[in-house]
Amino acid sequence: MIRFALFAASFLAVAAPFASAQVSVIGGGIASDCYEAAYFARVSPQQGEAICTKAIEAEVMKLENRAATYTNRGVLRMRAGKYDAALSDYAVAKKLKPELGAIWLNEGAALIFQKDFAAALVSLDKAVELQSQDLYAAYYNRAIAKENTGDVAGAYADFQKSLELNPEFERAEWQLSRFTISN
Repeated sequence: MIRFALFAASFLAVAAPFASAQVSVIGGGIASDCYEAAYFARVSPQQGEAICTKAIEAEVMKLENRAATYTNRGVLRMRAGKYDAALSDYAVAKKLKPELGAIWLNEGAALIFQKDFAAALVSLDKAVELQSQDLYAAYYNRAIAKENTGDVAGAYADFQKSLELNPEFERAEWQLSRFTISN
């Protein structure tokens, strides 16, 4: 049996998570404008948040679109550094549509920003289980959380999986370059 150790450069104890898993909204209206604000980032996070809030307060929509709108507003709030507000939106979205992987992915990212890595792992494990639409980002974020909880081997494996799922994802490739494998 070959034993090996993985060592990651410790100067990167906290890497920025990757979370841009917006949820598309079927149909038009303000909820669709909210999705576009989150996806295309053509307006400031604050302007996008206002659009999403208007959609939530004024628009009649299907359950899935309402969950997506809360998730998209959470993404915009997270971009503005309003992590508690983003987590509040993700909590509402999970009550509405708990099987939507993007909610869990974004919740995990917000928890990483708050340095609550153990809680982030729970959310990111769920995002992976649900096969989130941006699965490579779920693995990447989970790797960050794992590394920060001391699971260096798990982090390495998840960075590898992220790169396997998206070979063009330079962040994962760069993260892997920090590791040294020794026998």
